[in-house]
Amino acid sequence: MVHEARADRPSAAEPDASPRPAGQRSARLPRDERRAQLLSAAQEVFVANGYHGAAMDEIAETAHVSKPVLYQHFPSKRELYLALLESHLAALTELMLGALNSTTDNKERVQAVMRAYFRFIASDDQAHRLVFESDLINDPDVSSRLETFNRTFADAIARVIAGDTKLPHLEAELLGRGLAGMAQVSARYWLETDGNLDLDVASDLIYRLAWRGISRFPKET
Repeated sequence: MVHEARADRPSAAEPDASPRPAGQRSARLPRDERRAQLLSAAQEVFVANGYHGAAMDEIAETAHVSKPVLYQHFPSKRELYLALLESHLAALTELMLGALNSTTDNKERVQAVMRAYFRFIASDDQAHRLVFESDLINDPDVSSRLETFNRTFADAIARVIAGDTKLPHLEAELLGRGLAGMAQVSARYWLETDGNLDLDVASDLIYRLAWRGISRFPKET
C-alpha cells in the first residue's frame, strides 16, 4: 500500500484525502485547521461511543477524510484522545483563572468562578463529558492531566485564601480543593437536569453556598 505509507509520513502539504467522488471528502486545509477539524470529529465520536467503542475509521468518516490523513496528524487513537483532552483542559484552566483574577473582591470572585464553570458546561457539554466522564478516566496519562488541572485551579484559589486569611498552606489548599470540587460536582449535576433549572439560578445557588462558608474565615488586614 504505497499510497498509505506515504500519507502517514509528515509533510508540508496534506495528501489528497481519497480517490472517492468529489464532495465526499473535504478539501485540503492548512495543518492547524485540519487538526481542529479532526479534533472536533473525534470529540463527537468519543462522546457518542466512549473511548473504547470509538474507531479511527468512524472518526475519519465523521471528519470526511481518509484514514491516512487522520493518521498523518494523529498516529493513534490514544494520541488523538490525549490531544483533545489537553485542549479542553487548557481552555477550562484559562477560563477559571480568568474568572478568579477578574476582580479583587472575593465575593465577586466566588460568583465569577461558579458562573464561569457552569457556562463552560452549558456552552459545550460534550467537552465536559469527554473530560470528566470518559471511560479512560482511570488511565494514568488521563488521570495525571486531570490532576494537573485540579491542582492548578485549587492552588490558585488557595493562594487567594492564604493571602487574605493567613491560614497555613495546607489548610488553604484544602479549602481550595473544596471550592473547586463544589463547582465541578454541582455543575455536573446541573447538566443532568436538562435545562429544567436556569443556569444563572443554579450557579448563584452554589455561589451563595460557597460564599457563606468561605466568608466565615476572617480576612486579615
